[in-house]
Amino acid sequence: MSKKTLISHLRNIPDYPMEGVQFKDVTSWFMNPQDMNEIVDSLYEMYKDKGITKVCGVESRGFIIGAALAYKLNAGFIPIRKPGKLPYEKVSIEYKKEYGFDRVEMHKDSICKDDVVLIHDDLLATGGTLLASYELVKTLNPKRIMINCIIELTNFKSKDKFPKDCAVDSFIEIDEFEGVN
Repeated sequence: MSKKTLISHLRNIPDYPMEGVQFKDVTSWFMNPQDMNEIVDSLYEMYKDKGITKVCGVESRGFIIGAALAYKLNAGFIPIRKPGKLPYEKVSIEYKKEYGFDRVEMHKDSICKDDVVLIHDDLLATGGTLLASYELVKTLNPKRIMINCIIELTNFKSKDKFPKDCAVDSFIEIDEFEGVN
């Protein structure tokens, strides 16, 4: 299946969650087994030789592909959650989003210094949540951190916000208002 075909299956919702935003609804892919298999298998091929020991999925759509990818990579899965969702001792970080402030948390014992961590989310737009997730994981001092998303909205140029030694990869690159690159 081509990336262009995947893009044709992606739902675009104008003016959600606020006016002017073109929301990319990846749940349309999750409903289709061929689309979901293509995404998981392609991401596995990207990361199978990177020595990943933990995959961190960012709440909530990052849990879906992140957990499947962790399974295929024979890695542990760590949820990065919104406040108040984790039962054990946690570390957290507050960050600014395009429409307010938010916080992400994870269990403080979920990553050790020998871990090679892949942080996964569905989308990289302005970069706020993924950058906060990177900073959060970094507090636990893993050996290496990589970042992945299914879609990168290239018009935001958010990869530039991450440190140069942190690989930030996306499976599909599109402009928020255009089609596949």
